[in-house]
Amino acid sequence: MSDSRHIVCPHCHAVNRVPAARLAQDPRCGQCHQPLFTGHPVALTAAIFDRHIQRSDIPVLVDFWAPWCGPCKMMAPQFEQVARLLEPGVRLVKVDTEAEQQLGAQFGIRSIPTLALLAGGREVARQPGAMGAQEIVRWVQAQRI
Repeated sequence: MSDSRHIVCPHCHAVNRVPAARLAQDPRCGQCHQPLFTGHPVALTAAIFDRHIQRSDIPVLVDFWAPWCGPCKMMAPQFEQVARLLEPGVRLVKVDTEAEQQLGAQFGIRSIPTLALLAGGREVARQPGAMGAQEIVRWVQAQRI
């Protein structure tokens, strides 16, 4: 099944194998039966972050943010909109750097918000600063992942 993709469930975090042709057909988790794509970013903690990054065969766009950050709050609805635009080709996740300081340190996050695009378990691009939805989409598409 070389034309299948591993997709980590945003609900129970089980790894699912989905035929590539079915990614846009509302696939559901084999374990919890919830949709694998919800059109919303997934909030990740350090405990489940690696599973989503290492086991996913689709790129993952991470929003490193903090609840006290004004630009982060302004960008949040834009990032939410982008999830509806880029899924199922890209999984969008959010990491609260205040609660998950070790992830912020691991990625060397020096300013927030910062977007990091990861593919194949490694970072392929980074963009600091708040952006609008269309800017985020253009930036992701320009990475040619």
